[in-house]
Amino acid sequence: MKKQRPVNLDLNTITFPPTAIASILHRVTGVAMFFALLFVIYAWATSVASLEGYNTVLGMMDAWYGKIITIGTASALTYHIIGGVRHVIMDMGFWEELDSGNNSAKIAIAIWVLASIGLGVVLW
Repeated sequence: MKKQRPVNLDLNTITFPPTAIASILHRVTGVAMFFALLFVIYAWATSVASLEGYNTVLGMMDAWYGKIITIGTASALTYHIIGGVRHVIMDMGFWEELDSGNNSAKIAIAIWVLASIGLGVVLW
């Protein structure tokens, strides 16, 4: 039996609800932190190896790319923590309704944006 289902090939018309965006951001920031950990481990290992290595890492952290990596890593960690707390609260039985779930997702994203701006101002 041939099924005639509608196929939407125009991806510009697809919109995600805030809860889906919050969930996807939580996963993306987890992956971003995994890859940022490679830089962090390299920086730690190099900085404790010698005084020259420490000065090299210090120079990298003062450069524009070091600041971007630092702000990006701190921003990813911030959202991952905020999203994790939101998920724990949902696991306890709160914010499971459609309206409260959407509102908590919007609030979590808004807090993350404000925190990221604050981190950018402080760390730059």
